[in-house]
Amino acid sequence: MNLPLLRAVSRSFYLSIRLLPAPLREPVSLAYLLARATDTVADTADLPAPERLDKLRRLAAAIEGDAAARAAAVRALASFVPMQHDPGEQALIQALPQCLAWLDELQPADRDDVRSVLRTITRGQLLDVERFPDASGTRALATAAELREYTWLVAGCVGEFWTHLCFRHLPAFAALPRGAMLGLGRRYGMGLQLVNILRDAGSDLAQGRCYFPACELALAGLSPQQAAANPSLLAPVTQPWHEEAARLLDSGMEYALAVRSRRVRAASALPALVGVRTLALVKPGQPAPAKVPRGEIRVIMAVLALTLSARAPMRTLYASPRG
Repeated sequence: MNLPLLRAVSRSFYLSIRLLPAPLREPVSLAYLLARATDTVADTADLPAPERLDKLRRLAAAIEGDAAARAAAVRALASFVPMQHDPGEQALIQALPQCLAWLDELQPADRDDVRSVLRTITRGQLLDVERFPDASGTRALATAAELREYTWLVAGCVGEFWTHLCFRHLPAFAALPRGAMLGLGRRYGMGLQLVNILRDAGSDLAQGRCYFPACELALAGLSPQQAAANPSLLAPVTQPWHEEAARLLDSGMEYALAVRSRRVRAASALPALVGVRTLALVKPGQPAPAKVPRGEIRVIMAVLALTLSARAPMRTLYASPRG
């Protein structure tokens, strides 16, 4: 496992990964790196949308195990490295051959799960590039169903992936049955992605992307272009989504509290503990994405360690940003 690379491309999820026992750490780490790689390809604005779509499809085929596609993807992405302005993302694209080789070495069931979740994630990323091909004009998703579909494709499926892995590798993983945990995990992932969308609304609008439904903008008397010109006008539209994100994060905390292993409970809870604090910082029209200070994340980690991830202190940590 490449810990320096994980640290370079992940601010907080890296901390969750470090808490996991080894049998879980390997497939979760690799799935995260591959998902970040496909996301990097999808988001490289220096490339026209058709080229991004082509490279993303090549990489998806390589992840599926197609040897010819793998060689083609590695060649195609070699020229892609200089287009990355973030050193971590440069290193990630350079490390893709090693990541793909690592995928071959996983246990068959874990490898199948990694490929399955990447299949779903890349479907969402391809849709995203098709819907928002460039920044030439601001576009919005059409309906709430499209937004919820997107949050499931790129993140809700990750909650399901995590759950499948945990039930396979950990005896008596949770106090709740598999079906209930899968549902909570799906909602958890969708909530985390919705927090990201709310947090990044200003920067997304500046790049021509509005994830809030056009029909809801119209009810508020807004066009996507007006929202891009003055994101603070979005408040009536974003408030219900803010409330939905909070409810979905509650599902995440319910998920974590049902986990029996203290280490895996802490790893499962950490994204919700950071997410609820991020949500508290999000304000419509903010000039920059809201980020939880590193010092506050260190405090969360310290409390989890000192209390051995006991449920009562974890509930208190989760509730504190809401007053």
